[in-house]
Amino acid sequence: MNPTPASEADGPGTPQHRGQDGPAAPGTVEATTVPRQKTPHDPAACAPGPDLAARSQGCDALDDPDPLRAADAAGTESLLRCWTRENDLPRPAGDTLRIAFPTSGTALLVPVHYWSATGAHRFGAPTLENAPDGAPPADAATVAVLIGREGGESGAGDLVARVADSVRHTAGFIEQRRRSPADPAEADLFLTAEQALLLGHPLHPTPKSREGLSESESRRYSPELHGSFPLHWFAVDRTLAATDSAWTEGGPTTAEELLAPHAEGLKTPPGTVAVPVHPWQAADLLHRPQVRALAETGLLHDLGPHGEPWHPTSSIRTVHRPDARVMLKLSLGVRITNSRRENLRKELHRGVEVHRLLSTGLAEHWQRRHPGFDIVRDPAWLAVDDPEGTPVTGLDVVLRHNPFGPGDDAACIAGLTAQRPRPGRPGMHSRLAEVISGLCARTGLAGTDVSAEWFRRYLDHVVRPVLWLDAHGGIALEAHQQNTLVLLDPDGWPVGGRYRDNQGYYFRESRRDELDRRLPGIGSASDTFVSDPVTDERFAYYLGINNVLGLIGAFGAQRLADEQQLLTVLRQFLEQTAELGSPLPAYLLEHRQLRCKANLLTRLHGLDELVGPVDTQSVYVTIANPLHN
Repeated sequence: MNPTPASEADGPGTPQHRGQDGPAAPGTVEATTVPRQKTPHDPAACAPGPDLAARSQGCDALDDPDPLRAADAAGTESLLRCWTRENDLPRPAGDTLRIAFPTSGTALLVPVHYWSATGAHRFGAPTLENAPDGAPPADAATVAVLIGREGGESGAGDLVARVADSVRHTAGFIEQRRRSPADPAEADLFLTAEQALLLGHPLHPTPKSREGLSESESRRYSPELHGSFPLHWFAVDRTLAATDSAWTEGGPTTAEELLAPHAEGLKTPPGTVAVPVHPWQAADLLHRPQVRALAETGLLHDLGPHGEPWHPTSSIRTVHRPDARVMLKLSLGVRITNSRRENLRKELHRGVEVHRLLSTGLAEHWQRRHPGFDIVRDPAWLAVDDPEGTPVTGLDVVLRHNPFGPGDDAACIAGLTAQRPRPGRPGMHSRLAEVISGLCARTGLAGTDVSAEWFRRYLDHVVRPVLWLDAHGGIALEAHQQNTLVLLDPDGWPVGGRYRDNQGYYFRESRRDELDRRLPGIGSASDTFVSDPVTDERFAYYLGINNVLGLIGAFGAQRLADEQQLLTVLRQFLEQTAELGSPLPAYLLEHRQLRCKANLLTRLHGLDELVGPVDTQSVYVTIANPLHN
């Protein structure tokens, strides 16, 4: 099986271990006691105009008036969080973390503004040990060089370049949002949430790296910059069109029929089918020998851009129109985080297969128990084969249900917790912080109590249904924060959820016969069955560590709640849901250590997470389970 991690920034490489059963971390850590600094949210410490040195004096560097310095601080913190997690470094005794880099003969002294039980630490600007007085803090590129040298991997130079690229893009996003914070599609709550991830994954070393995009292309194609663009269209000879559809909403419909409203007025040659592609992809495809050969023989025609603008969502390549019946998941050969985002044919099959599987009665049974939760379906696709029957990579489109109207408050968790400038409020804030603040005002309850109740409802309305599907359907979802959406009521309480991603399904090998009885031949084209041990490990990471523990970390790091209180709520929930039948609650409660995806080591190994068997697509490390601390 080979479910392919999609938008979460997740080859051959031996999994790395750290903990009681693994080798020591390549870096060492010591605690150094220094005078306690102001908290990173002290407004007095963040007066306009601080220079770099002010970052080490308690100011939250994300609020630095210089967008490049703010972006560099965000990039530096991400690197330090990754290194701390992937080496399972303990909390220092004082307020400074000392990270030694023996290969370089130096160490970093890192101010600790907030230490998180779940890894969402807030760090101040690091300084090189024994640096002369007045020396500037170490920037993101310097930290990347030290980490790359210590890791000893061939991807060290690439890491530095990708870190610089990520910081550059982030600076542009912050600058634009500060200058023009209002969303052009503000009335569309779904799109607003999708375009909120200015800083990206807080535990990825290069969260906003987009190798291959120029400045002008970044402005046009980035959701963070409210980009929009018409689709680029090709016409392919009908004999080469490959397609499937299980679309049932509003009656059976083919992919070509679903695309027809958006191709209206397009002049297609007789005997051809219109295929939309991302405009960046269109330019790249014309340089590929397989595509050039089709064009030269008259089997493929470049029709150019056509139609109304579409808006990129948080994955960049999935595009949305508020008034459209479909969302489109396009191939995009840009290397985003760790992978080039081009659809694999098995993923196209998987989206249709999952829709057919759920339509066997499984979804009806599921939603009787959990009516507020569903999967955003990918029930149709259109692609191209060459005359020999070989798929033409990158010339394809997935057609996804568009279940959200302009008034539906559906936010991916990554967007909900993302910090960004907000109109009328100084500094960087998240939508989650605003929701909690509003609920405190309406209920009169303390922020910690509101946060705990919000989290309980999230577990019931979003996490419990995912556990049910694993227990009763034998399907584990790759439910990381960008793939998981929470539905909010007008007050901001969780009332439901959605999962999306035709890549992230794990059909348990132990349930193969049962699933085959439901849908004969399941998995033969989609390659979706996974051994139970690998499923357990991946499910524990994506839903347990990335999603739920990551949410707890966001509450804590943004000073909305006490992480230990939320960990107690989580323990109680897992004890209550153990009887559902999913192995995950017991797995999280009983293991003192957990296997965790290591985005930094995956980057250093140069792995493309969409390639290869699922158990070697990413590097995994062993970390302490905060539920046992």
